[in-house]
Amino acid sequence: MRSLYVKFVVITIGIMIFSGILAFFISNTYYQQKLKPYNDQKNTKIALDIAEFTANHPDMNLKEYLDNISSIGYQFFLVDNSGEESYFGAPFRENTLSNSTKEQVLNGDIFHGILNFPQETFVTGFFANELKNTVGVPLTHNEEKYALFLRPDIKLLFNEMHILFGWLLALTIILSIIMVILSTKYLVNPISKLTTATKSLSNGNFNVNLDITRHDEIGELSQSFLLMARKLEQMDDMRKEFISNVSHDIQSPLSNIKGYTNLLEMESLSPEEKSNYISIINGEIKRLSTLTKQLLLLASLDRDEDIMKRKSFNLGKQMKDLVRNYQWQMAEKDITLEFSLPDIEFTGDKSLLNTVWDNLLTNAIKYNKTNGCIEISIKEKDKSVLVTFEDTGIGLNDKEKERIFERFYRVDSARTRSVEGTGLGLSIVADIVKLHGGLIHVNSIENEGTTFVVELPVS
Repeated sequence: MRSLYVKFVVITIGIMIFSGILAFFISNTYYQQKLKPYNDQKNTKIALDIAEFTANHPDMNLKEYLDNISSIGYQFFLVDNSGEESYFGAPFRENTLSNSTKEQVLNGDIFHGILNFPQETFVTGFFANELKNTVGVPLTHNEEKYALFLRPDIKLLFNEMHILFGWLLALTIILSIIMVILSTKYLVNPISKLTTATKSLSNGNFNVNLDITRHDEIGELSQSFLLMARKLEQMDDMRKEFISNVSHDIQSPLSNIKGYTNLLEMESLSPEEKSNYISIINGEIKRLSTLTKQLLLLASLDRDEDIMKRKSFNLGKQMKDLVRNYQWQMAEKDITLEFSLPDIEFTGDKSLLNTVWDNLLTNAIKYNKTNGCIEISIKEKDKSVLVTFEDTGIGLNDKEKERIFERFYRVDSARTRSVEGTGLGLSIVADIVKLHGGLIHVNSIENEGTTFVVELPVS
């Protein structure tokens, strides 16, 4: 019974059987409480009417009369004072009846055999063709006393209905089982497809396809599964690209360091050349150090570690200190700086936010043009703080704007004509802003400039 299909079929059929048994017990209670007393009362009235009719017609033949009435659907048992017994209509399956009961009816009492028939037989007692399952009434004919016992001839009255209900019940059970088997296959088949697709997915095959067009919960599950498969495929591609980029970004400076170290061993090098090679080696080491620090920071952000150390600080002062550190770089490219940095108290992680501003400012310098301009501003808006970095640099096209926050993505180096970075800076910026519950927007026009707007909620 490991298969879900078999389990579903067995459980459904079990529910049908249990429901049938429960319905039988409920129906039996209704029969015992309502129908059985009514049936006894109805047959008692019929027996009393017969007794009254025979008493009013002393000239008729009693046994012929009872024989005629039995032909329309009744069974009779007649006993007189002398103990002579007569049966009319279909024979009783069991004709045992105590003498005390016969004497009781002969003495004028009414016997409620139907009402008092044992309840252990449940509703099937209605069909029990037994003499004690009758109604007995006293009958007087030609001044002679009789005891008349009566019950409906169920076989005569309901024989065709017995057959009809028998076929109805049998066909209902058979067709229900067939429908359960077929409908269960319809329900379980998509789950089987999902299981196969899951196994394929676990083996690294993300190109799964589910031919399921249903619009119910299973259809929604299938669509969610396909969406998950596409996301996993994208994540796997990103992982492979990430590993490739990290390997390349580590291997490239290591190769340069090794090459220039070998050159330094040459005795024919001039002091100027040695100094130049050492400067290049130091630059590559710095590049490796920066990459390592950024990777460690990204790992912490990805693990959602509790790295946030919130405290209140002056956002305007932090920005002014940062600008002061980069004045010499802007002076080298003759970049004009304009800023509006009011003193605004903000609660957040000062160190992480400094990383955000540092990345945005270095990008504005790196990708700017000579004699360009950078504008930095801080504004309060409703319950947010807006920090804007606007430059007159090379700008971004639509494709670059869509991918600018992806890890290791770099703007086309053929357009930048500047030192190649790690491609992790803006990805880190986006993660830190998100960690603060904020948003970052980018607006850019190619060859005209780029504007980054960081919106941080004031907590």
